[in-house]
Amino acid sequence: MASVLSSCVQEPTHEEPSSSVVMDTHSHARPAEAVITHLDLELVVNMKERRIEGTVAHSVRWNHGDQLVLDTDDGLEVLAVTTPEGEVLEHRMGETTPLGTPLIILAPEHPDRVVVRYRTSPVAKAVQWLTPQQTAGKRHPFMFTQGQAILTRSWIPVQDSPGIRITYNARITVPTELMAVMSATCPQERAPDGVYSFEQVNPIPAYLIALAVGDLEFAPLSERCGVFAEPSVLQAATWEFADTEAMLDAAEALYGPYRWGRYDILVLPPSFPFGGMENPCLTFATPTIIAGDRSLTALIAHEMAHSWSGNLVTNATWNDFWLNEGFTVYFENRICEAIYGAEYARMHHLLGHQDLEATVAKLTAQGRERDTHLRLVLEGRDPDEGMTDIAYEKGFAFLRMIESKVGRERFDAFLRGYFDRHAFGSMTTDAFLEYLQQELLGPANVQVDVAAWVDGAGIPADVVLPQSDRFQKVEAAVAAWAAGTPAPELPTAAWTTHEWLHFLRHLPGPLSPDRMAELDNAFGFTRSGNAEVLAAWLELCVVNDHTAAYGRLEEFLSTVGRRKFLVPLYTKLIATERGRMMAQAIYEKARPNYHAVSVRTLDELLDRKASGTPVQF
Repeated sequence: MASVLSSCVQEPTHEEPSSSVVMDTHSHARPAEAVITHLDLELVVNMKERRIEGTVAHSVRWNHGDQLVLDTDDGLEVLAVTTPEGEVLEHRMGETTPLGTPLIILAPEHPDRVVVRYRTSPVAKAVQWLTPQQTAGKRHPFMFTQGQAILTRSWIPVQDSPGIRITYNARITVPTELMAVMSATCPQERAPDGVYSFEQVNPIPAYLIALAVGDLEFAPLSERCGVFAEPSVLQAATWEFADTEAMLDAAEALYGPYRWGRYDILVLPPSFPFGGMENPCLTFATPTIIAGDRSLTALIAHEMAHSWSGNLVTNATWNDFWLNEGFTVYFENRICEAIYGAEYARMHHLLGHQDLEATVAKLTAQGRERDTHLRLVLEGRDPDEGMTDIAYEKGFAFLRMIESKVGRERFDAFLRGYFDRHAFGSMTTDAFLEYLQQELLGPANVQVDVAAWVDGAGIPADVVLPQSDRFQKVEAAVAAWAAGTPAPELPTAAWTTHEWLHFLRHLPGPLSPDRMAELDNAFGFTRSGNAEVLAAWLELCVVNDHTAAYGRLEEFLSTVGRRKFLVPLYTKLIATERGRMMAQAIYEKARPNYHAVSVRTLDELLDRKASGTPVQF
């Protein structure tokens, strides 16, 4: 284990983080007074009690005060605060707010390191505890953390702001039959004593500290890429992600060297609330992208791109979230173009634009036009409310529009310089726009209506959209079927996931039970193992009351925790009174299978009263 660890560590290439940190309204931290720079974690994971307990030693840079303020949440219990030598430090818990409870440590002697002994609550929002039945193997429990946006504070007392970057070491003790992995350099073999050591030598924001514990095995994909998964999933995952090294090569050819040492993928149980999470060195991924045909691996390209946009250069606050995701969608599209061709990238672009149009329409109808701006105003709100398609797809569209005006070669050189110059730092919207003008738009003598994109509602008129020959053929097939051509006679044999999604999104409606049955009999949508296609089909089934698929719908909602699929399906269900009753019945049974990130959204959507049964993880 030690030899694997030491051989894979990449030496840091960064400077000390700046003491000039943007104040973050979503953190109690006061970095102008004292800011953390490194963590040493010594933790025990108790799977039976569903707690994490131990110590975190903070390396502190003192600026202009005698107090170190850390974020905590969800009943995290502070047991002691000391220096490394054991000297007790005065501390108190501040007033609890929607952001959690600050831990205020008084240290007039300014110790270089502050040690907090603590334990988590069994209901810490960042942590999901799964029973053996909720895993693929059905034999052992599983746990994982999800820190974005402000959930890390529920399992580590930390300055939980994206503008504060830290390195960390960790020593994690778990049951001997299980394996621990983190967003760091990971051992690749099971430790007989259940003790695992980790090192993250590059400074990252707290939301990227991640831990998972389960019945895991490792398989290599290349010299620097591999997969962790449950044994029954590992072979399928290894085959599905075979293009990972090629993607990494394509990314480096575009925007410079990969600076994180290894790039591994952890396949989580299906309750994971996102498609993927870009935890450094170890992408956390949903099993719903294992389709058996490598058709959904653009998600891996997306999480990999975050190794530059998001992890290397990070949004300074959650109001600047588009700087993480808009850049990443652009980069993802370029990786996919390099690996799968320009037509694939065009289809991917157009599907994203369809999602953007739907999100803009939804937010506008809700009176939330301000949330269709790239620069958000999230003060007083959970930053999770800003994680919509606006940051992703409107951010991508903004960058694609700029590329169209200055030319790809010049834009690529600009992005390469942006990542190099700001590596391991944080970025605000204002700082980026100033850099954009000075380094690209000004020298290129190009005029861009930046205000319309960044601080304007909706989709600006100068959005750039490609043409897709394959989508035009899909639309011709839709028209033919609507005109009476039997579904089995449509020319679908070579269609990809993108084409099937475009087909399902453009079917005329409403559709009769016979027409829905014709489609299902011809193409087997209800039986599909492709989660993207299945979810799109199930939405159609709800809208058209195709009851034959409702058993599959309940099964899907009960086993998959990915919010991208859950929210549209529950939203469609609650549009009718009968559907609302069905949705509430399914949700009461399925809710314990979902992560807190999904639960919060769905509780609000379904108007689940706080007095209801508390979720147990």
